[in-house]
Amino acid sequence: MSIKTLIAALVSSLLILFSCGGGDGGSKESAAKPQAEESKPASKGTDISMYSGTVTGTVNFKGTAPKPRRLKMDTECGAFHEGTVFMENVVVNDNNSLKWVFVYVKEGLGDKKFDPPSKPVVFDQHGCQYKPHIFGVQVGQPIEILNSDPLLHNIHALPNNNRPFNFGMPKKGDTRERSFNKPEVMVRIKCDVHPWMGAYCGVVDNPYYSVTGDDGTFTINNLPAGQYVIEAWHEEYGTMTQTVTVGDNETKAVDFSMGPSS
Repeated sequence: MSIKTLIAALVSSLLILFSCGGGDGGSKESAAKPQAEESKPASKGTDISMYSGTVTGTVNFKGTAPKPRRLKMDTECGAFHEGTVFMENVVVNDNNSLKWVFVYVKEGLGDKKFDPPSKPVVFDQHGCQYKPHIFGVQVGQPIEILNSDPLLHNIHALPNNNRPFNFGMPKKGDTRERSFNKPEVMVRIKCDVHPWMGAYCGVVDNPYYSVTGDDGTFTINNLPAGQYVIEAWHEEYGTMTQTVTVGDNETKAVDFSMGPSS
């Protein structure tokens, strides 16, 4: 083959290479995109929007409702409140139901995995009380801890399965963020500066939980069809469980009765 023929063949090959995107003009960008996609962690979580089962119910108080007990504060903290502040460990609603009961799916989800929400749960210190008194969070979900009071508070979490934390928040507007890495029902939280301040956090590996409010009810939505163990936890009255089977587009009622003799 002559030199001219060899050069012509080489030039022709290079033109074909560039026209197919094999040259520098497009190779870096096209190569980078697959690498970026490969490095992005794939979600392992279950999309709960595809499920339509619901469990709902009421946690009723069993027995004679105790009189609300006054929460004893120091003068500095008492100045934040106009009226009497009551303890939150036992709150019986007007309809004879219980407030501050953590209700969650304890068993029945099998090996399903659920990504934690990126939106944090807000946990505030306001009027020398924790708000809310009882709350739930998924494993790995951020907890945004606020101090809404113009004085020093201390956040002391006392888990058994997770890493504890303990830090001061001296100023109004201070914020911190923490999370728990393992399921645990429940994690006690206290303030070492104000000993009457206390709260509990239910840490679960799924989004199926609720906390009863002023009417004592709870609702757990978007459940897959199946059989579940539902547990209710109360700060003073312990735990109770019930088994329920729920189908697609079906709502099942599960009521609990809790009190000093439960």
